[in-house]
Amino acid sequence: MQNNYHRVKPRPQGNHHLDRMARPYLIWLYILACFPVLIMICLMFVDAEGIRFDGMHFTMYNFTILTTESVLIAFWNSFKYSILTTLICIFFGYLLAYSLYKSKIKNKYLVLLLLILPMWTNILLRINALASIFKPENILSDLFGIPGLDILGTDLAILLGMVFTYLPFIVLPIYTSLEKIDPSLEEAALDLGVTEFTKFWKVIVPLSLKGVVSGTMMVLLPCISGFAIPKVLGAGNILLIGNIIEQSFINMSYNNGAVLAIILLVIILGSILLVHKLDKEGETLL
Repeated sequence: MQNNYHRVKPRPQGNHHLDRMARPYLIWLYILACFPVLIMICLMFVDAEGIRFDGMHFTMYNFTILTTESVLIAFWNSFKYSILTTLICIFFGYLLAYSLYKSKIKNKYLVLLLLILPMWTNILLRINALASIFKPENILSDLFGIPGLDILGTDLAILLGMVFTYLPFIVLPIYTSLEKIDPSLEEAALDLGVTEFTKFWKVIVPLSLKGVVSGTMMVLLPCISGFAIPKVLGAGNILLIGNIIEQSFINMSYNNGAVLAIILLVIILGSILLVHKLDKEGETLL
């Protein structure tokens, strides 16, 4: 007689131990990430001075901040600079990744490491170094006699600062997606008589779109929510939505800051879900 039951495979002990090791991280994640988000969601719908429970009452008045001119301009600036920065990073990031992919360098990962090395340094140090270069008199003019750019506090300074800061974020996922392309597909395309450009456009680009999308999100989202670059390189002349949120929390206007922060969080979560649909295995993420 045949057995009509299925044997259940025992759970590997290694995974069980790894689950237990991850519990402290999950606890800290709930405390330091999820719990503050819940507090901000509550602050969106109450009227209170600071974070005080006495005298709190429900209100929708906090959402009127979305109609103020300064916030609308800040949102427009955030999306404008983010989209421009992302487009520039896609172009130069793909150019760098593809050049490295096609190069004959033996140790390509060492070159890639040098490209993404700025990501390991403090962002404020890099931004302040750029700010000193963007002044009329800087270390370059002192050492080499090179005149300063004198663009501090302008749109160009913010755009260059964002590109310089976030370009490494897009190179690695694009290069990773290019490395996963089967070389036989390129050979097959050439055997069919297509040109090098057609092969690149019809074969390479579609197969590397996962890396482009992942890298795009890794550049777009920090640009939208960031406040350090426009604050330092913009010299306070140009406000992004991140600067409005920072000022709201500094001035203890937590209700308005919570509204803007949660809206940004919704945008970020929606973008992450989009990336997850296009790259479910997370093959191209850092």
